[in-house]
Amino acid sequence: MQVKNRFHSLYTLWLVIVVFSLITRTILLAVSLPQVGLNPLLWGKIYAVGFFFDCVTFSYFAIPFVLVAVLLPDRMFNSTIFKLCASITGFALTYLMLFNVVAEYTFFDEFATRFNFIAVDYLIYTNEVISNIRESYPVNGILAGLLILSAGLFIPVQRHLSRSFSYTSRIGNRVKTGAVFLVLPILSFIAVDLSLTQISPNNYADELAGNGIYCLFAAFRNNELDFNKFYANKPESAVIAHLKAMLQEKNSRFVSQEGPSISRVIQPGGAEKHLNIVLVIEESLSAEFLTSFGNTKGITPNLDKLATESLFFTHLYATGTRTVRGLEAITLSMPPLPGTSVVKRPKNENFVSFGSVMKEKGYDNKFIYAGHGYFDNMNYFYANNGFSTIDRTNFSSDEVTFTNAWGVCDEDLFMKVVKEADLSYNSKKHFFSVVMTTSNHRPFTYPDGKIDIPSKSGRDGGVKYSDYAIGRLLAESKKKPWFNDTIFVIVADHCAGSAAKLALPIKNYEIPLFIYAPAHIKPHIVDRMMSQIDVAPTLLGLLNFKYTSAFIGKNIMTTDAWTERAFISTYQKLGYIKDNKLLVLGPKKAADYFSFIRKDGETTVIKPQEDLLMDGLGYFQGMNYVYKNRLNRLKNSP
Repeated sequence: MQVKNRFHSLYTLWLVIVVFSLITRTILLAVSLPQVGLNPLLWGKIYAVGFFFDCVTFSYFAIPFVLVAVLLPDRMFNSTIFKLCASITGFALTYLMLFNVVAEYTFFDEFATRFNFIAVDYLIYTNEVISNIRESYPVNGILAGLLILSAGLFIPVQRHLSRSFSYTSRIGNRVKTGAVFLVLPILSFIAVDLSLTQISPNNYADELAGNGIYCLFAAFRNNELDFNKFYANKPESAVIAHLKAMLQEKNSRFVSQEGPSISRVIQPGGAEKHLNIVLVIEESLSAEFLTSFGNTKGITPNLDKLATESLFFTHLYATGTRTVRGLEAITLSMPPLPGTSVVKRPKNENFVSFGSVMKEKGYDNKFIYAGHGYFDNMNYFYANNGFSTIDRTNFSSDEVTFTNAWGVCDEDLFMKVVKEADLSYNSKKHFFSVVMTTSNHRPFTYPDGKIDIPSKSGRDGGVKYSDYAIGRLLAESKKKPWFNDTIFVIVADHCAGSAAKLALPIKNYEIPLFIYAPAHIKPHIVDRMMSQIDVAPTLLGLLNFKYTSAFIGKNIMTTDAWTERAFISTYQKLGYIKDNKLLVLGPKKAADYFSFIRKDGETTVIKPQEDLLMDGLGYFQGMNYVYKNRLNRLKNSP
């Protein structure tokens, strides 16, 4: 009994979480009563499953409190100072849970759902969100009112909490009791997920059966939104049929005309060209930095020269605003889905990918990154989609001349790329290297004496140093026996910035693409609209490769006419561009339509366009169906 009294603080924690969660659930049930209905059996399920998730939430909350209860000796645990700390913590928890009631009510009122990745997105874009909240609600008054109310509610909490002190205990008994509490979150992590809240066909009931705090952290882990639940949609059979019609092109045939499969055999004319590929994905290389796009600062001399020596694509749009979104588009040839990139999602193995096609052709595939590849799950994703991985941990001390928080400088990275190409060549293997740079990123530091802009002086210096490093990569590669049979591709992962009044500022998403192979590819400017998802099919087309594709992208160099289109996105907003029109899909089934001027990106609201909506849903809803049903995975993938 004495040990139990020490752990009475945990029972207090449990009681606070369960009671406030019960209050929240009841308020939300009252709000959604017209949708849930007067169904006692369904109400019983809501409260039973909800109570279970409240207890699961408690088990995670309890971890640090259990460790304190187990490890702290009696003299410290029962001291006046610790009692004061416990009271302060108890009051803070009471205030937090009361604040959560208000936050969940507000969120549910707007989205008819518990916290999800939209709430995670709110935490990411804090400046915009805080400004919006302050303009929408009397925040200071609400916070002050919650503080006063918390003071009153904390009185019974304090009485309950005070029973935890002034008892003696033994470490052995504390460890046994603590072990029980610590096993609970482990079991919850293994066995519990949000699918258990699906208690009926009624989405409102399913949402009420969850716990908002648990849902918030689950969203951090899962990073996706249910497309059909939150976005405008049409019958999936019609959407898939429309997607397949848009994917049909010359020199390709569907493996099956029936059913939802998008697998196609791509069979261009001519012999295959087994050339090496070095694909450099350049950090934050917006088109606006290049002289070719009107920049007058002269910070990209090497790329400006390369523009005259390459296939230079001048109408390319990045699919998103994060590195992982660009990696997803280029590697998997798929448009963005709401939430985060597939690169960061669980179960992201064994896609039909650029890597899987090249591996099937016998290439030595490598993902080479300047930093630590655990960041954003990059190493795991590439290791399970056809590549070996090389990151900061694989650089020897004599291969590193400069590092910052993000990794080695671009020059060191590119010299590693050259060395790895030598290894593949000497092993008589064609190589395919996907290279992710970091120097054009805050804090914009790089080796001294390389360019005429001092290190750590801003974005212009980061751009110019990155340009300098690309020049050195090509110069060193020209000395190698494999150079004449290698295609160098340079493309951005995303634009440098997309902040603007418009949710999806089109002009900001423009990025360049260079395909350089002087012995094989004639320089030419290509101004057809394209997306990052078209990079892989276009390169495979230049190699005349026959392969089975589940890509959504197309070979932009094909001679037959096809509708030019592109995709842009944030975490929530999905943009489909066709001609001079932009469709923006958002949560709550929102669909907004704009026309725009390419030169400056100026947009004008236009009336709904049914054909534009159908095309956008064909790609976005269709891709969601393909992804959820694993139709773009390798044939024998589990």
